[in-house]
Amino acid sequence: MSSKKTTSSRRNFIKNTLKGTAGAAIFAGAPTIVPASVFGKYAPSNRVNVGAIGAGRIARDWDIPGTMKWDTSRVLAVCDLDSKRLQLGKRFIDDFYAKKGQSGYNSTKTYENYEELIADKDIDAVIIATPDHWHVLPAITAVRAGKHVYMEKPASLCISEGRRLSDEVHRSGAILQIGSQQRSMPQFKKACELVRNGRIGKLHTIYVGLPVDNPTESTPEKEMPVPPNLNFEKWLGATPYVPYTEKLVHPQNDFSRPGWLRCEQFGAGMITGWGSHHFDIANWGMGTEDTGPVEISGTADWPAKDALWDVHGNFKTETVFANGVKVLASNDYPNGVKFVGSEGWIFVTRGNYTVTASDPVAKGKNSKALDASDPKILDSVIGPNEIHLIDSKEHHANWLNAILTGEPNIAPIEAGHRACSVCLLNNIAMQLKRKLYWDPVLEKFKNDDEANFMLKRSERWPYQIDKGFNVKTTI
Repeated sequence: MSSKKTTSSRRNFIKNTLKGTAGAAIFAGAPTIVPASVFGKYAPSNRVNVGAIGAGRIARDWDIPGTMKWDTSRVLAVCDLDSKRLQLGKRFIDDFYAKKGQSGYNSTKTYENYEELIADKDIDAVIIATPDHWHVLPAITAVRAGKHVYMEKPASLCISEGRRLSDEVHRSGAILQIGSQQRSMPQFKKACELVRNGRIGKLHTIYVGLPVDNPTESTPEKEMPVPPNLNFEKWLGATPYVPYTEKLVHPQNDFSRPGWLRCEQFGAGMITGWGSHHFDIANWGMGTEDTGPVEISGTADWPAKDALWDVHGNFKTETVFANGVKVLASNDYPNGVKFVGSEGWIFVTRGNYTVTASDPVAKGKNSKALDASDPKILDSVIGPNEIHLIDSKEHHANWLNAILTGEPNIAPIEAGHRACSVCLLNNIAMQLKRKLYWDPVLEKFKNDDEANFMLKRSERWPYQIDKGFNVKTTI
């Protein structure tokens, strides 16, 4: 069966089902969950047709193969502003399905512009694996068009963007999962359940250890001609126009770590790059996934003002929550999250697991992905009447199952936004070099106009979030 016929039969079924069921209340264009049991193992409703927005390092190493390996998905299309990467992405996907011998697969569609991919009525859901400054606009466009979304972390480039995205997702009814895959790793779930159920007594301190970049390693580059295969103007998106250099964007001849990760214009450095993972785990363990801190302070080393790579270097921050718990973060701490309570501690990290070749790993013979002050803490069994966190065997599979069967989404947008907010608040405090007071309900600083100004970023025309959306699809 062709992908076009498959999508058509699924959508026709959804239409007919909605006419005579309680599902008729679902508004037109909203994402629709159809139980897998309705069709059987190989029926069209058992597959989600996916379009990949971004074909770079993370997409190739993690998100596209992580989605394709499940029979509940079929990646039909790929999009990238670099035509060279676009064609390599198409070949990557085509080769996977050719080797798998999957019947009915013709050829991966290619799009330069994400708007066209989202408008494709054959596509049910999208993966957004773009640079940080290109997360929110495609995600809002997608959920407004009735698509589900898997989006790489961090949730946004600034806090106002993240709040807007979370609100849009909740209005749409879409399943949006943040790429906080540590939630789907068993040691992180176990650590957070043990903390939430009081196995280390009253929690009072959390240590978050993060890696950092060294921006001073960047040597200045003069302006270069824009490669003919790159739509650099659109790649800059809503951020200010600056001259092109390769270290500002991504390597032209390989998929090694790109320079944009180290540019404030496009992100905040490791405080969001890895901080989004570890602060999310801190929130999960505290049960503060829908709120935020009340006090933030911190310091950091910064490169020269004219540096191309200008994110923070070595840093230390302190974040205080209303429950009295202090979250101390620094590159001086071991990479991971350490929960400290009145009766012991638990430390959790990824161990030797990596997503990309540049990911840090545990060092030393005695390094453990999960450790505690007393081994008996880790042997403790969570009782039936205690707190049980969502169980996910694999992150992308959980996203697909959430769409198809209603399985709980382990990394929803609000949790992703709140984790990202902690990171961005830390970054603002590091820049202003003073203690800041935060209202997690209003999501504003108290009596600090300078800090509140930093909650937003200017948006270059025509890439503003409020520019208007005209992408439509039909069920």
